[in-house]
Amino acid sequence: MNPYSLRAAEPRDLEAIVALVTELAEYEQLTQQLALTAEGLRPHLFGPRPAVECIVGEVEGEVVGFALFFANFSTFLGRPGVHLEDLYVRPAHRRTGLGAALFNHVGRLAVERGCGRLEWSVLDWNSSAIAFYEQMGATVLPDWRICRITGEALHAFGHTDPLAALEQPVQPA
Repeated sequence: MNPYSLRAAEPRDLEAIVALVTELAEYEQLTQQLALTAEGLRPHLFGPRPAVECIVGEVEGEVVGFALFFANFSTFLGRPGVHLEDLYVRPAHRRTGLGAALFNHVGRLAVERGCGRLEWSVLDWNSSAIAFYEQMGATVLPDWRICRITGEALHAFGHTDPLAALEQPVQPA
C-alpha cells in the first residue's frame, strides 16, 4: 500500500499549496519573484473560470506535494496539451513514489483529454529533476528557450504601440 494518496485540490488546501510553492521558490532560489497568496490563487483555481488545476499528494492527511497545471494548445499538432507549471514534493517525502505518481496522474489526464503533449520547464542546474524526468520518458529540448515579459515591463508592453517598438533598432546580444 502507498504511504500517500492523491486527490484534486480543494479550497481548504490553498494555504498548504502556497506553503509548498514557497518551499519550491526557496529551493529554486527565486523567492524574489514570489508574490503568490492563498486569496490570489483562489479565483484561478476555484473561480468561475479556473485558469489552473492542481493535484495534491497527502501523507497521513497532510498535503506534502502538488502538481499544478493548465491547458495549452499546439498549432502544429492541432490539439490541446497540458503545461505542468510546478511539481513539488517535500524533501522528507521524496523517493517514495509520490512525485512519480503526481507526474503520472497529470500525464493520464492529458491522455484522457486527447492532448497531443505534456510540457513543462526545468532549470538547467536541477540535475536531479532532469534525471527524474528523463527516467519518466521525457526529452529535454536543447534548442528552445523560455521567453517572458513580467511586471512593469509587461505593463509597459501592454500599453506600447507595436509599430513604434518595431522601429527601434535591435541591439546585438
